[in-house]
Amino acid sequence: MEEHVGDAGTGLSFTTWWSAPARGCGARPNRDEGGCTPDHHERARAAVTESDAVDLIHLEDADGDHCTVRVTGRFKPGVLTGHDILRADVLAHADFVDARLGLHLLQRDLDAWQRKLTGLAPGTEAGIGGDRGPSLVLHMHEDRSLSVTLHDPDRLSAVLWIRPQEKWIDEHHDRLEQVRQTWPSEVVETAPMTYEWRPARRS
Repeated sequence: MEEHVGDAGTGLSFTTWWSAPARGCGARPNRDEGGCTPDHHERARAAVTESDAVDLIHLEDADGDHCTVRVTGRFKPGVLTGHDILRADVLAHADFVDARLGLHLLQRDLDAWQRKLTGLAPGTEAGIGGDRGPSLVLHMHEDRSLSVTLHDPDRLSAVLWIRPQEKWIDEHHDRLEQVRQTWPSEVVETAPMTYEWRPARRS
């Protein structure tokens, strides 16, 4: 089943597919009376296929289950208040769910992800998003497999079990660095709610 959803409060739009839960994992959708227009849907599809997109997170196992956070560009290029905010799509697939959620990432979200990723160990978690909508949380188990919780309030909750490759944490530090090199921070907050371009951006 397919559902198109838009959130006027956050400006996020996403498309979600789901089917019956399997293998002890589940997806819980709730319907929203609103819906995104066809042009919103087409823009979402276009964002996923941009040639310059970078996967900040890409986890996949031998069963074909996978979860990806794909950064597709700046939210408002050239606008001080939106230039450093990045647009991303959260893509998740298992035999019981196919989902795509829109996500906006601030520079502090990337910093927090780096800290959590560095400290990730059995029994701990690392996540991204959540303050302004969808979130993705990785919980590492004693055997170093991951339970990946994908959540959007009142719309979708799903848990995927993924056993990533041995050196996936080092690989994801490299992915983070690639995102930062592709879309470097070019705005500085000089006072509360006051922004200006960094000198390197002005030169």
